[in-house]
Amino acid sequence: MSQLATTVRESIRVLIADADSMSAHLIADELTRGRHDISVIAVSNTSEETIYELERKQTDIAVINAHLDDGPLTGYQVLQQLQALGLKTTTIMMIPDSERDLVIDAFRGGAKGVFCRLQPVKMLSKCIRTVHNGQIWADSQNLRFVLEFLARLKPLRMLKTGGGMGHLTPREAEVVQLLVEGMSTKEISLKLQVTEHTIRNYLSNIYDKLGVSSRVELALYAVTREALTNPANA
Repeated sequence: MSQLATTVRESIRVLIADADSMSAHLIADELTRGRHDISVIAVSNTSEETIYELERKQTDIAVINAHLDDGPLTGYQVLQQLQALGLKTTTIMMIPDSERDLVIDAFRGGAKGVFCRLQPVKMLSKCIRTVHNGQIWADSQNLRFVLEFLARLKPLRMLKTGGGMGHLTPREAEVVQLLVEGMSTKEISLKLQVTEHTIRNYLSNIYDKLGVSSRVELALYAVTREALTNPANA
């Protein structure tokens, strides 16, 4: 067998999922430039397209942005579907910033690594190799989020059937809407002209009323409720 064939066979087969097609291809170019151990075999922009590519191709690592073209936080829906389908692809979640809930829910969803978009793209190749070798990738801050979560871990709560979005105050409902649009805690606080501490208090009250435990669960819950009440918009 030729050396080229051996290199291709042994390379790590990677899929890049990102809302922005140009960004996804730039990441792919950076990953493969001057390297022979990483091969980007697919690029996708929506959750549906990502699942299609992962089912069709033998992918070792899927690098999935939290926000895809079909909506904020839809990357987490891909994680859920991968678990349901039983696909063996190892996942890395790309998040816009190191927010506690985004980090924790990525690992809860089955991701083996969390890569912050603020980090240099050249670090992503190291992240991919690390995860491919069976290790976990998380910087010290993200790891601290996970350890703090585990320290106070409680059983997941069932959604409260008697609550629902109708029990939120107008301001709480506004916070949920901004969160669904993909805003961070800091961005919401600036938009509403209140402190981040106030926003976290709002979120805590919303979690209790709806029976969810994180901002990702809240966003997915809100989107699901919207689809049920307005099926024409789903």
